[in-house]
Amino acid sequence: MAKEIPDLSAQVRAGTGKGAARQARREHFVPGIVYGGGVDPQPINFNYHYLIAKLKAGRFMSTLFNLKVEGQDDVRVICRAVQRDVVNGLPTHVDLMRLRRTSRINLFIHVDFLNADKCVGLKRGGTLTIVRPEVELNVLAGEIPDKLEIDLSDYKVGDTITISAINLPQGTKPTIDRDFVIANIAAPRALAAADDEEEAEAAEE
Repeated sequence: MAKEIPDLSAQVRAGTGKGAARQARREHFVPGIVYGGGVDPQPINFNYHYLIAKLKAGRFMSTLFNLKVEGQDDVRVICRAVQRDVVNGLPTHVDLMRLRRTSRINLFIHVDFLNADKCVGLKRGGTLTIVRPEVELNVLAGEIPDKLEIDLSDYKVGDTITISAINLPQGTKPTIDRDFVIANIAAPRALAAADDEEEAEAAEE
């Protein structure tokens, strides 16, 4: 299911170039730019604390936003870059790209693993080894999934979980054209060590 599109508020920034950007930072704003969509780039400013809160909320780079700028029509955007200070890591500039609902983009989508407490393999001492906590998908801008879900209930020790185990939303497809591994249920260490010893003994014989 596509998630509700959250708002992202900004202000028009007067002027372009490094001078205007430095002035914005002195006034506790983070400068940004909105480009694409067949129209001219729009310089904007974000309230510093507002932007920090949005970044800390997570998945800023993979969220489709409804950009609200006073005096302008709302537009759907996605973040393409957050430039940060090399010393303190704080944001210094944000690049946003305009999108239509029918635009296709590549995004990394988080994977949730459900029912670990019911997983057959984990109950028997296995360990969930996550290979890809996020999966890059090609998605429609108007149908970005909030997350992908895998039900672990029936997986046993030694099982491998691949992308084909996930029921992807309509219009969504992986960027990798093969059945790649998402996670596996590894054998308990003691069992794995015993298997290694048996293999070593067999090799010596």
